[in-house]
Amino acid sequence: MGTKKGARSVPHRKKLRCHYSNVAFSLLANILAQKVTGTNFETWVSDNILERLSMEDTGFNLTPAIQRQMAVGVYSNGQPTPLYNLGWYRPAGQMYSTAADMAKLMMALLGVYSGTLLRQDTLNTMLTPVFRCHSGYFANSTGTPWEINEQFGYDVVRKDGDLDGYAATLSLVPRLKLGLVVLMAGVRPADQDLVRHAYSYLIPAVENAFRDAQRTLRPPPDPAPYIGFFTYRNMTFYEIKVDSDRVLVMQQFGPQVDTAVPSKYRTIRLDYLQDRVFRVVFESPYPCKLKVNSASVSLEAQDRQRFNFYPFNKKGVSPGFDSPGLNTYRVARIAGKPYFAS
Repeated sequence: MGTKKGARSVPHRKKLRCHYSNVAFSLLANILAQKVTGTNFETWVSDNILERLSMEDTGFNLTPAIQRQMAVGVYSNGQPTPLYNLGWYRPAGQMYSTAADMAKLMMALLGVYSGTLLRQDTLNTMLTPVFRCHSGYFANSTGTPWEINEQFGYDVVRKDGDLDGYAATLSLVPRLKLGLVVLMAGVRPADQDLVRHAYSYLIPAVENAFRDAQRTLRPPPDPAPYIGFFTYRNMTFYEIKVDSDRVLVMQQFGPQVDTAVPSKYRTIRLDYLQDRVFRVVFESPYPCKLKVNSASVSLEAQDRQRFNFYPFNKKGVSPGFDSPGLNTYRVARIAGKPYFAS
């Protein structure tokens, strides 16, 4: 059937919905392993993740020696369950592990493991919500490949897995560098979310630890080269001075200051590291989450970022600074505090 002259047919657009699919991930993992790496999924994971993280008690092959060390899975009626070889479906299950090994993986995903597995920008992308789910789905949003829900104002990133007789959950609270793994021999309780219940105690405890921790900041050997007034293109203005401990303190001022941002978030302390390099420190309670129009901004992501002053000029002072973590560049020194007409 043709369309009328001058009219255009409009394709029907299906509404995107979150959907859980083990088959999709199994297909994707096997195809990528074969076409991109030239090997199989299990070998690639073993060589590039398990071995590099020293996860010596984690793997896929359920040998008799491994089975003798495993907890026996049980059905809800208490009967033991058999172990299955999932074959090509293995990317969706069958990996065995221990809580200690999974802790190594969690530390790598949180960016605190001694060895480098993934770049920080890759980790940030992996742990960021990508797609908000409809109300009927079991998570508020999804990531790559996580389900993400909010608890106490924090994103809780998690992935559950269930096979006959076994249940497991790996979960992270990235902004608090907190992780929890639950490995169970048995059926997951249907009437209680054990992970959410555990976080109802863990998140407030860690939050309080962050809030109450005494941060000892280091002053520079000589603060004089950094003290003064600075501007970004005569639009945004900053003053850097020292506190009673000679630690650098930066405050924004001038007509462009956003009064919707509380004053405590407009004051930044600078922890000296080395050679004109400092670290940003926000003196604020957790979670530092500011509403900006319809979006929200987390200051924990900016806390502890680098702050770099330029080499000293002939007068022995730094002519400006950059702070990539604050998205602040080419801020230049000015002779004195400017006067703003009302």
